[in-house]
Amino acid sequence: MPAFICTACGTQYSPSDSAPRQCTICAEERQYVPPNGQGWTTLELLAAGHTNATREYEAGVIGIGTEPSFAIGQRALLIRTPDGNILWDCIAMLDATTVTMIKGLGGLSAIGISHPHFYTTMVEWSRAFGGIPIHLHADDKKWIMRPDPSIKLWSGETLKLLPDVTLIRCGGHFAGGSVLHWAKGAGGRGVLCSSDIAAVTTDRKFLSFMRSYPNFIPLSAKQVARIGAALEPFAFDVIYGHYFDRVIAAGAKRILAVSVKRYVDAVGGAYDDA
Repeated sequence: MPAFICTACGTQYSPSDSAPRQCTICAEERQYVPPNGQGWTTLELLAAGHTNATREYEAGVIGIGTEPSFAIGQRALLIRTPDGNILWDCIAMLDATTVTMIKGLGGLSAIGISHPHFYTTMVEWSRAFGGIPIHLHADDKKWIMRPDPSIKLWSGETLKLLPDVTLIRCGGHFAGGSVLHWAKGAGGRGVLCSSDIAAVTTDRKFLSFMRSYPNFIPLSAKQVARIGAALEPFAFDVIYGHYFDRVIAAGAKRILAVSVKRYVDAVGGAYDDA
C-alpha cells in the first residue's frame, strides 16, 4: 500500500489503500488547505519530478532542499560533527542520490525535527539509514501521522543528542517547538538552527515569531519572551533559518535579544502612533 504525502505540507501518512480524506496538519489553523482542495502524492511520484540540491554553508553544515520547491519549501540541514551526523528537520523528497551522498559523508546517527510541519517523510529517512532514531518533543505527539518504532519522544527543556549538540524546547509556534544548538559550529562560535521557531526575516537582520505564518496569527509577548529566555544560556554567533537564504552570519545572539525586545514592544503598542 502507498504511504500518501500531502502536497500542501509534505506530511506522509501511514500506508493505506486510499488517500486520507483530509490532512490533519493542513486542517489546523497554523497551516491551510489550498484553494483547489486537498492533494496527495507518493514518494515515487515526487521523485519522478523533483531532485534535491545541496549547499555547504560552512564546514559541517550542509543544506538539503528540493527543486522545484515542494509543499512548504523548507530545507533540511546536515550537521556533521566528529561524534556523528545529525539531520535537522526533514523534507519530503528522498531518493537514492540523496541517500548515497549522505552515506558518503558518514551517514546519519539521528534525526531531530523542530515541529510537526517538518515531520514530512521522517520514517522514510530513518529507514534509509538503518532505522536511526527520530527525536520529537512529546508535547507534539498528537501530530504524528505515521507512527513508527524509530520515533523517540523526549520531554523537558533540553535533550543532548551528541556531546556538543543539544535540542532546546522553545515552544511558541508549537508547544514542543524546538531548535538545535551546535556548540562547536562556526569555528567554535556556536550555531543555532532555529527553523521557524525563531524565523530569520527576509532582510536577514532580525528574527520574528508566529503561531501561524500563512494565516498571520502572532504569538503573545509572554511566549516570545520565553523563547528568548530558553536560548539565553547558549552561546551562538550564527543562525540558520528554514530556507536556503535565511541565514544570520554573525552577531546572532545579539540579534535574537534585539528581535525579542522589538517584538514584545510592538505587540505592546510601541508603534501605535507610527
